[in-house]
Amino acid sequence: MKILLTGANGYIGMRLLPLLLEEGHQIVCSVRNANRLSITEDLKNKIEIIEIDFLEEVQPEKLPKDIDAAYYLIHSMSASTDDFDEKEEISAKNFNAYLEHTQCKQVIYLGGIVNETNLSKHLWSRKNVEDILYNGKAKLTVLRAAIIVGSGSASFEIIRDLCEKLPLMITPKWVKTRCQPIAVRDVLIYLTGVLGNENAYDESFDIGGPDILSYKEMMKGYAKSRNLRIAIIDVPFMSPKLSSYWLYFVTSTSYKLALNLVDSMRIEVITKDKRLQEMLNVVPITYNEAIDLAFKKIKQNEVVSSWKDSMISGRFRNDLKKYVEVPDEGCLKDAQTIQLKNPEKALENIWSIGGKRGWYYGSWLWKIRGYIDKVFGGVGLRRGRTHPNKIYEGDSLDFWRVILADKKERRLLLFAEMRVPGEAWLEFAIDKNNVLHQTATFRPRGLWGRLYWYAMLPFHYFIFAGMIDRIANS
Repeated sequence: MKILLTGANGYIGMRLLPLLLEEGHQIVCSVRNANRLSITEDLKNKIEIIEIDFLEEVQPEKLPKDIDAAYYLIHSMSASTDDFDEKEEISAKNFNAYLEHTQCKQVIYLGGIVNETNLSKHLWSRKNVEDILYNGKAKLTVLRAAIIVGSGSASFEIIRDLCEKLPLMITPKWVKTRCQPIAVRDVLIYLTGVLGNENAYDESFDIGGPDILSYKEMMKGYAKSRNLRIAIIDVPFMSPKLSSYWLYFVTSTSYKLALNLVDSMRIEVITKDKRLQEMLNVVPITYNEAIDLAFKKIKQNEVVSSWKDSMISGRFRNDLKKYVEVPDEGCLKDAQTIQLKNPEKALENIWSIGGKRGWYYGSWLWKIRGYIDKVFGGVGLRRGRTHPNKIYEGDSLDFWRVILADKKERRLLLFAEMRVPGEAWLEFAIDKNNVLHQTATFRPRGLWGRLYWYAMLPFHYFIFAGMIDRIANS
């Protein structure tokens, strides 16, 4: 089958893609920016990539006419707190308009469980998208899931941050709300199992794991799997806004995502039927098995995708291709060079920068800068990196975003997502003479931008000189 995969660079899309290829399907990946599809060149050679922004005017000629089925994995919950529902509605309607011009027979949509009458804005939007897709030309199959547990998932990473960092938690009352978590492995089994299955046409199915747990029980279950001792005290006076700030400062989540998550956490999300489980003969794994499987992937450095690499985890929604050309006019720079004795080792050090490896020099200063950034509404350092020594364009790297990562050309370019009064780039490039060039470029915004740069000069002097020396010689 020829399958359209939207949201191909998202958490689920990145994991679904290789499974569909293994089954012999022809895949068309739809992304807003082809450079942000973080997969190997070998995988890219097996698929067709098209650039479509479903929030913009429909251009039917962009989509192949011979599409047989499509996965709708688009959502905007983390992009804003006010109008994400409007954006999701526009995307769904435009998606239907694109498919009108194809031979697509089935659309598969991954939504949220909506078995309560009083829904959060997030869950209402998911149901609204479902209703819109039902009005499309193709037969619709809807999979409604609650919390998805897997290495790199937003829910897993939030629980992980809370339990690993806080042995004592004062928590809001929503920790008593029950939900039915499901392992990402099982979600993928369902997503592939319904493809081309006529018994699933024009049907909506709840999918969940075997455990019904409160968020408090989920945190305790995580702690048990990790042999951690935690104490949780829930109090009734923490407002949704205060709860959102709590999640924002303690975990790696963005404030917008935290606010929308807290709004949904007051609603029970429990499955009402097991029809699809019985139809596909699926035996879902337990919550603790899902946790153990996630850590197995983490330890083996096999995390395929992480929500932190999506653009919604950072500050910018713009097309980052425009930042590839580092400006010269009106910019302030710190340029360092060093002759390399072992360029291959230096290149590996560059490709391993950030995350647990750190920034090679003045780690405590980087951490302080991360804390300051978090206080002022930035992303801080908590995002880390998905893989210890692999980098793709579009990946998050602590409080940077990877703009260009060309190992053959020996060049890495990062763009700052931290809170700064201007725009900042950090570039590493090894020339043909095996000289490493490390350049920090800052385009200040007004007087405050210039004052910021000059105030940081004493720190830059030590940090950047020490960093290039360690990269070259460690």
